[in-house]
Amino acid sequence: MTLTLYPETFAVCQLSKKSSLPEWAQSGRFFSISKTEDELSVVCETALVPEGTKGDLDWRAFKLHGPFAFDEIGVVASLTVPLAKAKIGVFVISTYDTDYLLVKEANLQKTLRVLKGNRHEVLELKEKN
Repeated sequence: MTLTLYPETFAVCQLSKKSSLPEWAQSGRFFSISKTEDELSVVCETALVPEGTKGDLDWRAFKLHGPFAFDEIGVVASLTVPLAKAKIGVFVISTYDTDYLLVKEANLQKTLRVLKGNRHEVLELKEKN
């Protein structure tokens, strides 16, 4: 499988369930917003997050080259199983066409070794669009 590694770091933030969709999160190359009855979760570039916002910083994002059929089995597992064996935690976001795998910046080099060692190709974007 081929993945593209984004150069930016990302934050996973939690806002109040009563919060409106934050304008600050809706820019950049990639962002994801999920609202449930309990919370509003935002994933966006770390540089966009206002100071004092509850969140976990310094995630790196890989975009899986899709699209993948909804009934395609094992796409995410082909990545997460070897990473779990290497004791690397992940955060996964799915969209209509593809999936995004996020790992902590501190685990990036180990993640690259594991992915490449399991026959995955990783392309790296060098600059923002």
